[in-house]
Amino acid sequence: MIDHSVPSSGQELIYGCMGLGGGWSDEPHDVHHVEEAAAAVDAALDAGITLFDHADIYRRGKSEAVFGEVLAATPGLRERIRLQTKCGIRLNERGLETHYDLSGDAIIERVNGSLERLRTDYVDVLLLHRPDPLMDPAEVAAAVGKLMAEGKVRALGVSNMSGEQIAFLQDSLETPVVANQLEMSLLKRAWLESSVLVNHPESADYGFPHGTIEYCARQGITLQAYGALARGHYTGNPPERPTPAEAATAALLSDLARDKGTTSEAVLLGWLMRHPAGIAPVIGTANPDRIRACAGAARVAETMTRAEWYRLWVTARGSNIP
Repeated sequence: MIDHSVPSSGQELIYGCMGLGGGWSDEPHDVHHVEEAAAAVDAALDAGITLFDHADIYRRGKSEAVFGEVLAATPGLRERIRLQTKCGIRLNERGLETHYDLSGDAIIERVNGSLERLRTDYVDVLLLHRPDPLMDPAEVAAAVGKLMAEGKVRALGVSNMSGEQIAFLQDSLETPVVANQLEMSLLKRAWLESSVLVNHPESADYGFPHGTIEYCARQGITLQAYGALARGHYTGNPPERPTPAEAATAALLSDLARDKGTTSEAVLLGWLMRHPAGIAPVIGTANPDRIRACAGAARVAETMTRAEWYRLWVTARGSNIP
């Protein structure tokens, strides 16, 4: 019997809204895209999810816009959920395909744009999307302080930052950094591999900054894992020619799901949540069935044995650990 129960532990799943709103173009969204967003939100709520993740650039702003239409059409929904969005990346502006901008004026401008599209007065968490080499921490602190004083932002987080970068920023902030969103999954394991490959030749294959996981855990910073479903490699959307490791991992996930009376998605996410750093997986699929299939992840994390956790890791890496 499939377990679709609401997670019972303190850890949570996050719904990532990047897939909502149509294409990555200036073509406007339509009613179909709003209906798709509404179905995804309903499925996420069914799975016990209350935190919804956005960014100002997702689908050129259309992800936030369709979500805002869902909020406007559903009385009481805003009070039942939490919203976070990101700023700091600019696309196709000033003659550049991509550049980063964490100047104070840009932060305020982009947050106001997000609030307008989301049709809300505030976001629960604002994430700084990527490190900006030209960032002035004092300028960031002033902009964030202004937004918080106005009630537009309630908490601050970051994305794609190392522990040292967070500490550098935190020195200027009056509010604690509460989250760090990183790519983390059973497929993308640099965060994990780097922790055991210190003083090992294979360490050169992984550029993940040492100590970041430990720093976040020590500071009480929630690790949010984007790409947590491994982009469907093991469940839902396997590659046309999977590697032996990918095929073996998909089979092992299926076997464990059967043994635990749940889904492969729940086992995949439960593996992440089993880590003591308290990882919160971000679910990016827009498929309502796959969203609901993730609901039992926290319960899997509570029951997964050390041997099961290591077996999944070793199978995914395709070789034994040192």
